[in-house]
Amino acid sequence: MTEDREARDIRIAAMNLLARREHARAELLAKLSRRFSDATAVAAAVEQLAAEGLQSDERFCEALVAMRTRKGQGPVRIRLELQERGICANLIDSHLDESDSDWVELAREVYRKRFGAAVATDTKDPKDRARQMRFLQYRGFTGEQIRRVLER
Repeated sequence: MTEDREARDIRIAAMNLLARREHARAELLAKLSRRFSDATAVAAAVEQLAAEGLQSDERFCEALVAMRTRKGQGPVRIRLELQERGICANLIDSHLDESDSDWVELAREVYRKRFGAAVATDTKDPKDRARQMRFLQYRGFTGEQIRRVLER
């Protein structure tokens, strides 16, 4: 009787988390494991939710890529965050490659927002150029994308 109740409590807790936002399977397992002691029941509940389509790593990945892209973050930073949340490399690759974003154009937009219309090549000071490159690198853009933005 108590096992049924705990299983029900785990499912309710998991559904409450998923109602707020998408969660990766590993992330959901970690959160529920901190709250409930029966690791087998937690794993079974998460597996059942995934089988029912209520939890999906693919949907989570899609949502996170879209959200981070809207915030002006590049593919390197997004990839790292997805890896930290336990998403497999194949799924990450497919979503970053499929994403509608033109990463160079996004990098240009982020650059314009931060530094205005002036391009780093217009700047004679190498310190300014390095600062601008570090900013784009921090945002998660690749060296090639940064080079294309700054060389216009």
